[in-house]
Amino acid sequence: MKLLIAGLFASTSIASAQVQFAFTNFAGLPGTPGSTNGSGSAARFQGPYGVALDAGGNLYVADSDNHMIRKVSPAGVVTTAAGSTNSGTTDATGTAAQFFHPRGVAVDSATNVYIADSYNHTIRKMTPATVVTTLAGSAGQPGSSDGTATARFNFPLGVAVDSATNVYVADQGNHTIRMITPAGVVSTLAGSAGQSGSADGFGGIARFNLPYGVAVDNAGNVYVADTWNNLIRKIISGGYVMTLAGSGQSGSSDGSGTSAQFFQPNNLALDSAGNLYVTDTWNFTIRKVTPGGIVTTLAGSAGQAGSANGIGSAARFNYPSGIAMDGAGRIYIGDTLNYRITKGSPLFQFQTTTLFGGSLRALLTGPFGSNAVIEASTDLQSWSPVQTNSLPPDGLSLSLPIGTNPESFFRARLAP
Repeated sequence: MKLLIAGLFASTSIASAQVQFAFTNFAGLPGTPGSTNGSGSAARFQGPYGVALDAGGNLYVADSDNHMIRKVSPAGVVTTAAGSTNSGTTDATGTAAQFFHPRGVAVDSATNVYIADSYNHTIRKMTPATVVTTLAGSAGQPGSSDGTATARFNFPLGVAVDSATNVYVADQGNHTIRMITPAGVVSTLAGSAGQSGSADGFGGIARFNLPYGVAVDNAGNVYVADTWNNLIRKIISGGYVMTLAGSGQSGSSDGSGTSAQFFQPNNLALDSAGNLYVTDTWNFTIRKVTPGGIVTTLAGSAGQAGSANGIGSAARFNYPSGIAMDGAGRIYIGDTLNYRITKGSPLFQFQTTTLFGGSLRALLTGPFGSNAVIEASTDLQSWSPVQTNSLPPDGLSLSLPIGTNPESFFRARLAP
């Protein structure tokens, strides 16, 4: 049983409701590239870009400069799932398969892994038995054609998969977002091949500029890190593309909608409340975008590259690229130029506290989906349970009774 936060005295209001994350090294060693399998900091990566999680908490990593797909267990043990340090195009099982600088990964409900094999201009599929096949595209043949056997991609980077096993692709060199059905039929969802821009609109009228990452929610909305436009875009039902956040100018400002700024955002992850988490690559930060388009900086400090572990702005990244989030709200970052995977764990924190009559009103944030036991004390030695609640993604509003004693303290801990 782990105590995550202790002590709240009745206080005036605090305005923020941002969940705080503590970032630590999960696998790999900063500044030390390689291809070694192993546990935690004994493992080595070389250019870890995209990351994706399966239902068991295993993390798949597009280890681009090693031409491999790596697997990291929940305990941080790294193995090579497929590929070798020899680049190529071979479909095969495990380390006999070959990739050429893969950049993006996504996992479906059956634990099939979809891979943007970027320099091969193909989308590959790896089964749970590590059998690798080419799902769409033709190795070494860039293009923009839709269809099945004739389909072509031009430097695909990001991939995402929905509940119906449709695969979405950020086809960067074509400035388009593509879709692949389970039968392997490729179509262009939005954008027009060879036409860069930033226009909103339906389907082929919309424009992107070298998009990198994609994510898809349960309603079928597709989100795009429109990298060279410094925008976060949303493709809603019917194929309409809108700008969710970003001004189009590079910068690091937090704010709402077009008042916010990004500096070449790369990848996206969604939580169950529809919040987006973004690797803002050249700001060296992790940003959060609410469904309403409000942008805040979750971790890192703009313009300050590094490899420090820490909470919030004290953490440092170096070209953060891939991002994934698990069911407990933990964030995993492909910290590319640090050659490591960084893990962010949400912390319990009381916020927005106000004294109202005989109770203390507060917002408790922390690892969503977890059961938090709230306890009270008047002497910081003897603690009595007040209530147990499951935490939603954006925190839990509480009314904590203080009775006739104004010197009441409260703490939250994980339920046993």
